[in-house]
Amino acid sequence: MIVAFSVSPSGVDPDGGVSEKVARAVKVVRESGLPNSTDAMFTSIEGEWDEVMAVVKEAVAAAGEGSARVGLVLKADIRPGYENQLAAKVERVEAHLREG
Repeated sequence: MIVAFSVSPSGVDPDGGVSEKVARAVKVVRESGLPNSTDAMFTSIEGEWDEVMAVVKEAVAAAGEGSARVGLVLKADIRPGYENQLAAKVERVEAHLREG
């Protein structure tokens, strides 16, 4: 499965920034050893249900340290029998773009 998630901890930054807290969540994901990617809006992680959800839970906790609340947006692609789809899905789209 692939899970794309975004955490939004309440911040104390006067500009409303949360990058330092979000970086803590991304660090948890990267240290998990599971395939992952991060863009401006979401972090995606691929693996089995229990392992992915455990990493998301830990990432949310890390982002929420020192915050009164954390918002979580999560989208999951659950497709049993498929692996290495984090890159493969993008590669298929890119192939279609090259074709025309």
